[in-house]
Parts: sequence; structure tokens; C-alpha cells
Amino acid sequence: MSATRTATKPAAPVVRRQNPLQVFVWEGVDKRGTTMKGEQPAKNANMLRAELRKQGINPKVVKVKPKPLFTNAKRITPLDIAIFSRQIATMMKSGVPIVTALEIISGGQKNPKMKELVNTIRADLEGGSSMYEALSKHPVQFDELFRNLVRAGESAGVLETVLDTIASYKENIENLKGKIKKALYYPATVVAVAILVSAILLVFVVPQFEKTFASFGAELPAFTLMILAASDFMIAYWWLVLFIVIGAGVAFVMAKNRSVKFAHFIDRMMLKLPVVGQILHNSAIARFARTLAVTFQAGVPLVEALDTVAGATGNVVYETAVRRIRDDVSVGYQVNLAMKQVNLFPHMVVQMVAIGEEAGALDTMLYKVAEFYEQEVNNAVDALSSLLEPLIMIILGVIVGSMVVGMYLPIFKLAATI
Repeated sequence: MSATRTATKPAAPVVRRQNPLQVFVWEGVDKRGTTMKGEQPAKNANMLRAELRKQGINPKVVKVKPKPLFTNAKRITPLDIAIFSRQIATMMKSGVPIVTALEIISGGQKNPKMKELVNTIRADLEGGSSMYEALSKHPVQFDELFRNLVRAGESAGVLETVLDTIASYKENIENLKGKIKKALYYPATVVAVAILVSAILLVFVVPQFEKTFASFGAELPAFTLMILAASDFMIAYWWLVLFIVIGAGVAFVMAKNRSVKFAHFIDRMMLKLPVVGQILHNSAIARFARTLAVTFQAGVPLVEALDTVAGATGNVVYETAVRRIRDDVSVGYQVNLAMKQVNLFPHMVVQMVAIGEEAGALDTMLYKVAEFYEQEVNNAVDALSSLLEPLIMIILGVIVGSMVVGMYLPIFKLAATI
């Protein structure tokens, strides 16, 4: 007699979803009879009541904080993330548990979006997630570099040190980005102001002169006729000019974001610009050196670190070069030899990397390279600012002066014939 066995599959584990934290407003009375009010995140109202009773407060009212009809919440900036990293690192070094640290940080946030982000990370950690897993759910705020460094810090048991390093790194990078934006926005501002002044003169000032010239009955100079024709065109087709300018701007941004070849072409042309191109070169080298130093110091494997560094250079040309360096290093090349092959990094940088590799202090040498080139960027931007201040006056003077001369030429001609 044979028995028939029925194989039963083990029941699938029940995955319980963690309730997201909600912000409650509460009112209660303490042991002295003093009425107290406040707001605090919690999973539900009952848990908040229990927490308040532990603190010696008898809760009378506990309700979900109503959402405002109009919100002025700011977006989360990289500087916010840098401050967040610094705060956690400081508290962890002082012996404060990470969940408690997040609760304290959340309570001090004025930006609702940042407050919500911190509370979500805290809820994930309370649910058993690692810091790396919690941050991975927010790739927009915490990029691949940030997450990889946190993972390395958790594995080595030095998370607070890594977070402090990340904070310093982000502060330096944001300062460098600010310098680059200043260098690029200044010329753009000059062009924008020149176009705006020209449009105002052509639309509002020149037509007044045209009425005066009509009463002369004399032949106008060619330069004056050209300005009058430009004025007539602007008045009749201002909407077309505005559409072309906005359309060209939107098309440029879309093409740069969607076409790698076009982005590569633009970045390469930007690197060839006088003065500004050298600033962009130095900036890319500084970001490469500092990012690689931070990741390497945190214990991230060199090939993986180079893969992360490629996207942090801020320029497609340098990104392509770093990926080529990564490929060479992955098959056994030294970093300095791989850098020499791409023919993009200055001789000094390659030699300092070679010395760092030989001495076993690659991260130290990379930090020195980053500091040197960041200072170069600072000096170049300050020099460019000093150069552009008189240049703005010259450009505006030429534009306004040309139109004034063009408008007064018929008057001078008429006076000469009298």
C-alpha cells in the first residue's frame, strides 16, 4: 500500500507595510495644570497620545494637521542635503542614535518638503531598512555618489565619518558650481540687457523721431533708414521675435538633454571659449579630483569610484574621458597612465596622481589637486568679473550711442544745409 504525499508549499511571508508618519497637532495639560500645544509626527493618534502621557502631558486634542490651501514650500537643494548630512554626522559622533537624530532634524526643518523627506527616511529606518536602502528610495535628492558612499560607510562601520565627508564635499562642490554660474551668467546678463535696451529704444523711442523726420521732407541717411526699418519690424512683428527667441531657447535645452552628440558638441565648444573655457576646464578637473578622493577615501573600489566620478565632472567631454580611464583601470592600467592616454588632463595633475599611487596616498594627492584648481577657478572668476564690468558699459554705450547717432544724423544734416 503506497501512501500519496501532497507537497505543501510554505506560506508566503506576510509583508506588512509601514504606515507613513503623519503630522498631528495636539493640545494637553501638564502636571502643573498648564495648557500646552504643539505638533509632532507619529504613525497614528493613539501612539502620539501614549507618547505624550509618557512625557507627563494629558492630551485633550490630537488631530491630523490640516494641509494649507496655498503652500510656499521650497524645493530641496543640494545645500539642504549637505546641511542634513552634517547634522546627522555631528549627532552620531556625539552618541545620539540615528533615528533620534532624524527626529531632532525633522523638528528643526522649516521647509515642509525637507521635513517630509527626513520623516520618510526615519520611518524606513524604524522599519528595519539600512540607511543605504532608505536613501535609495529618493534618487533625486541622494545621487549615486551619495548612496555609494553611505553604503561603504555602513559596511566599514564609519557612517558618521563618511556623512561628515559628504557634507564637506557637497559644500565645496556647490561653492564651485556657484563660481561657474557666476562666470557664465555674467556674459549672458550683458547680452540680455543689451537686447532689452535695444528693443525698448526701437519700440518706444525711435517712432517718436520718425514722426519728426516725416515733417522734414528731406532724404534720410542710410544708417537712419536702417534703424527706422528695424523699429517698424519690431513694432509689427514683436510677437514673432519673442516666439523665435523662446523657441530657440527651448529647442536648445531639449536637444542638449536628448542628444548625446549635441551635448558633447556644446560642451566641447564651451571648453574652447576664451577665458570661460579655461574656467570650465579647471572646474571639471577640480570636481574629478575631489569626487575621486572622497569615494576612494571612503573605501569604494577604484573602478566603481571612477564610474561614479564620471557623472560628477559636469562636462560630457570629461565624462567620456573618465569612463575611458575606468575601462583602462579595470584591465590593469594605473590611474596616471590611463589619464595620460585620454590627453585631457594637465601634466601636473597626471604627475601628482602618479606620486600618490606610488606613495599609497592617492586620496591625499587628489585633495591637493582639487584645492589648487578650485583656487584657480576662484581667481579666474574674480578676474572675469573685473573685466566684464567695464565691458558692460562699453557694449551698452555702443548700442545706445549708435541709435542716438542714427537718430540725430538727419538733424545734423539739416543744420548743415541751413
